Amino acid sequence: MTLVRKMFAALAVLILLTFLQALSSVAFAEGTHTWEQSKFDELTKGTAKGIALRSEGGLELAPAFKTLATTPSTYIWSIASDPAGNVYVAAGSPARVYRITPDGQSTTIFEPQELQVQTLVVDKNGVVYAATAPDGKVYRLAPNKAPMNKSVDRSGVNSLWGSTTYFDPGSKYIWDMVLDNSGALYVATGDRGEIFKVGADGKHALFFKSDEVHIRALALDPKGNLIAGSDGSGLVYRIAPNGEAFVLYSAPKKEITALAIDGAGNIYAAAAGEKHGGSAPQPPQISGMMGAQAQNPTATAGGNITINAAPAAPAMPFPAPGLGATGGSEIYRIAPDGAPSRLWTSHEDLVYALAFDQHGRLLAGTGNRGHIFAINGVDDFTDLTKASATQITAFAAAPGGGLYASSSNLGKIFVLGPGPEPEGTYESDVFDARIFSVWGRSSVRSSGNVELYARSGNVDNPDRNWSPWTRVALPPAGDGALKVPAARFVQWKAVLHAGDSAPWVDDVLLNYLPKNVAPEIDDITVQPGYRYQALPHVTGGEQPAPGQARFEPLPPAVRDRESIGIRWSAHDDNDDQLVYSVYYRGDGEARWLLLKNDLSDRFYSFDASLLPDGGYTVKVIASDAPSHSPGEALYAERVSARFEVDTTAPVIENLTAAMEGKQIHVRFRASDSFSPIKRAEYSLDGGDWQFVEPVGQLSDAKTEEYDFRVSVPQAEAAPPPMGNNVASDHVVVVRAYDKFDNLATAKTVIRGK
Repeated sequence: MTLVRKMFAALAVLILLTFLQALSSVAFAEGTHTWEQSKFDELTKGTAKGIALRSEGGLELAPAFKTLATTPSTYIWSIASDPAGNVYVAAGSPARVYRITPDGQSTTIFEPQELQVQTLVVDKNGVVYAATAPDGKVYRLAPNKAPMNKSVDRSGVNSLWGSTTYFDPGSKYIWDMVLDNSGALYVATGDRGEIFKVGADGKHALFFKSDEVHIRALALDPKGNLIAGSDGSGLVYRIAPNGEAFVLYSAPKKEITALAIDGAGNIYAAAAGEKHGGSAPQPPQISGMMGAQAQNPTATAGGNITINAAPAAPAMPFPAPGLGATGGSEIYRIAPDGAPSRLWTSHEDLVYALAFDQHGRLLAGTGNRGHIFAINGVDDFTDLTKASATQITAFAAAPGGGLYASSSNLGKIFVLGPGPEPEGTYESDVFDARIFSVWGRSSVRSSGNVELYARSGNVDNPDRNWSPWTRVALPPAGDGALKVPAARFVQWKAVLHAGDSAPWVDDVLLNYLPKNVAPEIDDITVQPGYRYQALPHVTGGEQPAPGQARFEPLPPAVRDRESIGIRWSAHDDNDDQLVYSVYYRGDGEARWLLLKNDLSDRFYSFDASLLPDGGYTVKVIASDAPSHSPGEALYAERVSARFEVDTTAPVIENLTAAMEGKQIHVRFRASDSFSPIKRAEYSLDGGDWQFVEPVGQLSDAKTEEYDFRVSVPQAEAAPPPMGNNVASDHVVVVRAYDKFDNLATAKTVIRGK
């Protein structure tokens, strides 16, 4: 750290300590902490009601969203509306077509024998074309010209409506239909990837044959070209009125689930499913439920349907659009000149429907969380609302500029917009300060009519006796003080009210001061005979989040008989900076003596010879003083297990060696002032060291006697060279180790005669 940085750091600490000292006589953690929420990922953890979340962060009022009708059917796959605002619903489980008026009155106008009604369209005369599946047909539904009465038949179908078979494509599946300005009906099918054209006069012909298995989605561009999306290779086709086709785009995903085209000719395509290495989406659970419902529905009061225990799935389960797809969804924009670009992606949500709101903004209905997103631009979106159902499957125009939206699991019809909700509420997730804290002021970046509330508690569930919601007086009328009890947990709530200017909230920040708690020393390890090497200190870098343990690698330990190494682990729940002092005390002593203070590292090594031989314990004291003003710091201490120090070598006394025949008789005594003699060895005439046992064999005392005989090597019996008959001298060396491997040696010489 440079001198300038040190000066700034010292100044910052001085200012902080002065502030804390003036704040309270109670010990609190270092400085004021903050909890801030503004990012989309943070805000999605809360609960929004009538509130939309922007991808760049922040809250705004969502479009009005209300339930218009709940149908007895579990699945709704397609909807269409007429100029009067009536919405027609293609449903399954049970398979029906419902007509729902703008005030929510629902009537069943068609109930086929097939498993479900997959798609429908309404022409300018109010005639409904409904396609069923599987092995289905296109039916023409129209009001009877001269109804006998305004009753319903035994099946519950309104007698005002009649149905006739309009077209049978002979295909396994019918996925989508569109009507052109001339009244011609285009029918997208599956199993052979065919599109049929049925003229207003009822004549039909094969319009386009793809090499894909399914044509999933259809749309018409401003020039009268048919746009088609496939399942298999994720292709988007442009098919001219004469049937000439051109692949506009091959999506990275395998299935085009929805199409929409704006007035400028931009094509928007949603895609799902892994393109390589996966099989076609098969939803056996949903298919089984649909099969069971078709075979054995049980009516309950109010017209609802109770699904009985589903039998095994049919041999050929119905592959509903998008269901079973993995890998999330993407939305692409294909410009009029054919240039594609990716607008939006999600790993969680599958797009089932695309439409435009009254402002021309692209909306995406998704599952399996039931969200509706507004796509504003590249990776710029708004999470508008969440339905009380699993999938948003279709959109249709509603009176006044709003949109009808349908859902599956449960089969409902909603009205979206056209205006915003009059009021929206957002409750944040629960914030855990981890420590009992005092809650201070809030800072809110917002506009319009916005109210902020807060509450606190000491359990993580706000329903368990937290404080009541308390309104926060925001500037300029107030100072933003939370005025909630000191506690461990806190939560905020924003209420947005519609007005002359649209309300929004970009950022909410809460200030708090955790109560200081003493640090804790978790463990102490003393290792005689080892020395720790200092680790390089890395400045900067990412700090751990509050509550997460700091990663501190163990210091390298080097074997060193002359050293004693001490290391310890400690933590502080306030994340305060800690400083350590190390003390020692010998056996039988009352006073602790300072070994080293002002340590920032969690280890220390010292020369073992500084301590006389004996038994010792070490005490480490941790202090959070660097984070607090004088007199405010808290301490913790821990005492190590007893350890022993012995740096003094044993003593060898009374070493004697004498010839007795062909053997050498050796005697000596080894003693140590502190620890037992561990072992002894001898060497004769520079030979290898040989282990020798003490008298009594057991080596467990501070003093051991040794008495042993060594045979003289036979080579000594040979006459000396040059005719010298004088016997050779012998050198006997002995050595002894104490418990701590301190070594003593001695030698003696036997003179030849």
